[in-house]
Amino acid sequence: MKRTRTTSALFATVALAATMAGCASNTTGPAATGNQPSGTITVFAAASLKATFTKLASDFEAKNPGTKVTLNFAGSSDLVTQITQGAPADVFASADTKNMTRLSDAKLVDGTATNFATNVLEIAVPPSNPASIASFADLGKPRVKVVVCAPQVPCGSAAETIEKATGTTLKPVSEESSVTDVLGKVTSQEADAGLVYVTDIRNAGDKVKGIPFPESDKAVNTYPIATVGASKNKELAQAFIGMVTSSEGKKALNGAGFGTP
Repeated sequence: MKRTRTTSALFATVALAATMAGCASNTTGPAATGNQPSGTITVFAAASLKATFTKLASDFEAKNPGTKVTLNFAGSSDLVTQITQGAPADVFASADTKNMTRLSDAKLVDGTATNFATNVLEIAVPPSNPASIASFADLGKPRVKVVVCAPQVPCGSAAETIEKATGTTLKPVSEESSVTDVLGKVTSQEADAGLVYVTDIRNAGDKVKGIPFPESDKAVNTYPIATVGASKNKELAQAFIGMVTSSEGKKALNGAGFGTP
C-alpha cells in the first residue's frame, strides 16, 4: 500500500507540472508557439499616409521585437508603377481603389484588398491667404496661382471630379506627382492655393491655413491595403495590415483626420 501511495503521488506531481507548463505556454502568446512575426517588410504607402504610418510602424516594431518596417511613400500611381516594374514591396496601401485595382488586375496582390480609411480634399493656402480664397470657385479666378496633383494621382483625380461636379475650371500653374508636393508649393508660398487632403492640412499645423468647401463630398477617396503577391514575408505583412485595420490603427487614423469606410 505504501508503494501505491508513492506512485500515485508521483503521477499527481507529474500531472500538476504538465498543467502548469500548459498554463505557462498559454500566457506567453505567439512567441511560445513559434507564431511570433519576425523579419523585415517594406510598406509602399500613399504620401498622405506618411505621418500616420510612420507612427504605426514604430508602434508595430515596439510590440514585435525583432521586426523592421521600412516605409516608402509616394503618389499611389508612382508606387503602382514601381511595384509593376519589380520593386520589392510587401504591403501596398493606396489612396484610392483605382490604383489598387491596377495591381489586382495584374495579379500582383494576394486576395482581396481591405478598405481601411477615407479622405477628402481641402484647400490649403498660406497663413496670410494672399489671394483671399474662400471657396472652391475662387480657385478658378484669373491670376490665382493654384497647384493640384496630376490627374493619375488620387488627389488629382478627386480634384477633376469636383471640377466637373461644380462646373469650375481650374488652370493650375503646376501638377504634382504627390499630395505632399502640392503642400510643399503652398508652404513655400510658390502658390496661392493647393488642393490637398484634410489630413495633410492637419499635419502641417500652422504652416498653412485650411479652407474647407462643401463640394469636397463629391469625391471621397477610399484607401485600400493589401499584401503584395511577391512578398517574401507574408506573415509579417499580414500582421502589419492587421494592426492598421485594428481598433488601434483606426484610432490613429481617425486622430489624423481620416474617415472610416
